[in-house]
Amino acid sequence: MDFNLTEEQIMIQQAARDYAERELIQDVSERDAKAEYPTQHIKNIAELGFLGMMVDPAYDGGGMDTISYALAIEEFSKIDSSVSVIMSVQNSLVNYGLDKYGTHEQKEKYLKALARGEAIGAFLLSEPEAGSDATMQRTTAVDKGDHYLLNGTKNWITSANAASYYLVIAQSQPEMGHKGINVLIVEKESSGISLGPHEDKMGMRSSDTHSVMFQDVKVPKENRIGEEGFGFSFAMKTLEGGRIGIAAQATGIATGALERSIKYSKERKAFGKPIGNHQAIGFKLSDMAVKVEAARNFVLKAAWLKDNNMPFGVASAMAKQYAADIAMEVTTEAVQIHGGYGYVKEYHVERLMREAKLTQIYEGTSEIQKIVISRSLLQD
Repeated sequence: MDFNLTEEQIMIQQAARDYAERELIQDVSERDAKAEYPTQHIKNIAELGFLGMMVDPAYDGGGMDTISYALAIEEFSKIDSSVSVIMSVQNSLVNYGLDKYGTHEQKEKYLKALARGEAIGAFLLSEPEAGSDATMQRTTAVDKGDHYLLNGTKNWITSANAASYYLVIAQSQPEMGHKGINVLIVEKESSGISLGPHEDKMGMRSSDTHSVMFQDVKVPKENRIGEEGFGFSFAMKTLEGGRIGIAAQATGIATGALERSIKYSKERKAFGKPIGNHQAIGFKLSDMAVKVEAARNFVLKAAWLKDNNMPFGVASAMAKQYAADIAMEVTTEAVQIHGGYGYVKEYHVERLMREAKLTQIYEGTSEIQKIVISRSLLQD
């Protein structure tokens, strides 16, 4: 690996940092308190090219590499993970899945608008009884000749209300188990689709999360991605890349907490000197910095492997597991360093701590990442 960023990567990183520090910081706490969707911010970052970063330019994307994408996610996440998770789902799951596996016609009809940020997409995998075990799909897509008839419920769907298009994982041939699962492009305005209430989440409250219910929804056959039975493989392959985005997000959350802790430790005085000069605090900052740097290197390695068309699934699992776990550790220490101020919203670190927790859960829990890693170690 070359640890020197290219001029283009540095420009993308700086553009994301500038927007986050200039714009996102202005209303992040208010949106968090109100659980308010960041409509204008999403329009703004779409205009800046952040919602179609890695899509082929032939389909109106930026044609950027995964490292650039990870750097941008990290910068947004230092300030506001609600925005970065919307960006992550759009780029890593929806756009990537369509760009990699969709037909030319599907890309023309759906991917171009997604890459330009004129449409938002959502990835519908989790169900009430199918979270970590994605093989247990209860949502069905029954073959009716020229269309599928879709029925079922999906849970915890980011951008469920904001999205125009859904990528839905559904079971078409139950007798074949995971080999009978398909993935369908479903237009949100189709008849028979309804949403559950907005989820009142602990963190990332400004992102749009709902359950989605399907009742006899007709989906044209041409909206299936890949061959019959490709859905489970599609989901697993897509999530491998998605984990790089969430690992970058977790690294950004941890970095934001570290930076705020360093600033506070220089300003806050106790016993006649800045608290950072006390070994108890100085050592905390040191440990936090080491963990953040290690997480960033995990992320960049996984992104580099993906960009160089090398196997990256295990590396992305390692990156997500480690970055998510240290995000929780670093944000907890940040609250401790801030003392009583860390427990109130004004100093942001309590919000970063709430946001960190979700990175250990979604797009594969930390425990699932350990299963992926251990299986790779034990295979012949």
